[in-house]
Amino acid sequence: MSRMIGREDGVRRRGPALDVVVVGGGMVGAATALALGRAGFATALVESREPAPWQREQEVDLRVVGMAASSIRLLDELGVWPAIRDARACPYERMHVWDAASGAAIDFDAGREGLAALGYIVENALVQSTLWQALDGTGVQRVCPAEVAGFESRDDRVDVALADGRTLAARLLVAADGAGSPLRTMAGINTRGRDYAQCGVVAHVATERPHEHTAWQRFLPGGPLALLPLADGRSSIVWSLPEDEAARMLALDEAAFRDALGVAIDFRLGRVTGCSARAAFPLRLQLAERYDAPRFVLLGDAAHAVHPLAGQGVNLGLRDVAELRETLIDARSAGRDIAAPHVLRRYARRRRSADTLDALGFDALARVYAWQAPPLVAARALGVRLIDRFAPLKQRLSDHAAGR
Repeated sequence: MSRMIGREDGVRRRGPALDVVVVGGGMVGAATALALGRAGFATALVESREPAPWQREQEVDLRVVGMAASSIRLLDELGVWPAIRDARACPYERMHVWDAASGAAIDFDAGREGLAALGYIVENALVQSTLWQALDGTGVQRVCPAEVAGFESRDDRVDVALADGRTLAARLLVAADGAGSPLRTMAGINTRGRDYAQCGVVAHVATERPHEHTAWQRFLPGGPLALLPLADGRSSIVWSLPEDEAARMLALDEAAFRDALGVAIDFRLGRVTGCSARAAFPLRLQLAERYDAPRFVLLGDAAHAVHPLAGQGVNLGLRDVAELRETLIDARSAGRDIAAPHVLRRYARRRRSADTLDALGFDALARVYAWQAPPLVAARALGVRLIDRFAPLKQRLSDHAAGR
């Protein structure tokens, strides 16, 4: 439950000065604040620390995201996509996915779909920094550094208590504070899901052959391995491994790691000739049981955390942002309270349904590719080959991933 704030806290009783308080200044939280600020909502963004400005001369961030068409469209509407694209983003024009157990493969090609690219690989730090800087001049109040100590929803507002004793009053509180969301816990919203007992090992690698502006993904018995093209000619890897194996890979010296990676990717780009620092993060499926509470909504990782095999986590979060923006604009245009229960239910119903279908679909795919019994491998290979040859179904999968 949310912590209670005293009623003699000095907050004006004629209504809140703010329309929305967004908590969490990561990519999704900053995009939410920017989207609502540009839409004319009086917005405050609460974040524990300001992101470091992105600089071209710094090493490429280990955390990258594959921006789908839906995300690019939103960022373009917010006026930040050209700066991100021109700074250091790499288009991927093709995607090749294959099964180590059977060799069955599926290919996607932007040219065949009449597109310039299927998406772009971009550093998280670049996106976050660009969004944060774009808040200048929008009227969005940045409350940083700050942390939320508690909140209470009232009939006409939500009072948000900060750890330093300040209180913000708004019509709506938006939690974009990550998978471990303290605000979700304060709101009494539970989650369900499962721990994959895996870690995603990430690094940037140089290879003998160019990446060909192609996203490569191989499904191995221990989990999928993706090579994603970077603007500097290297590839970013995301290697899903059982926890013990991930720890072993992190402990290897660079030469041994490069050799192991080359074998795992079947030397598709030749030998691995260089490697950056390595890191790992735990993998789990986590879905909030609901996305709304009185004058409160969840979005991004606070609402859903998914397996990285499809590279859709941030894209789902940005689709949440677009849906929330449109929902609030429609409510305002109709003269309604933007945080009325039926307004927030509309957002929650639409996004939770879509996010759940996607999250469970990714989970099912992970389970299917974990099959190693020969008859099941054969059935999986047949299914993959049929999809690759059936153009309408493959196009539908591509459109869904892109948010078209």
